Amino acid sequence: MQVAKWGNSLAVRLPKALVEELGLKAGDELSVVAASKNEIVIEKRDRGAEFLKAMEQFHWPAPKGYKFDRDEANER
Repeated sequence: MQVAKWGNSLAVRLPKALVEELGLKAGDELSVVAASKNEIVIEKRDRGAEFLKAMEQFHWPAPKGYKFDRDEANER
């Protein structure tokens, strides 16, 4: 991979094999979970699962089989 300039930031283009392995698509979020001088570890952030976990604090369970779908929620 090569680091490139993107506006005032730097960006890395991910190889197709890694994108497929992580199941990534445009708009997905990644988190850096570990970093050292010569290595970084990233993970895909699952905002839908985070939302469902946050809902648990309200003791309001989602309907059986419910799946959070941001695209569906934002359809007009």
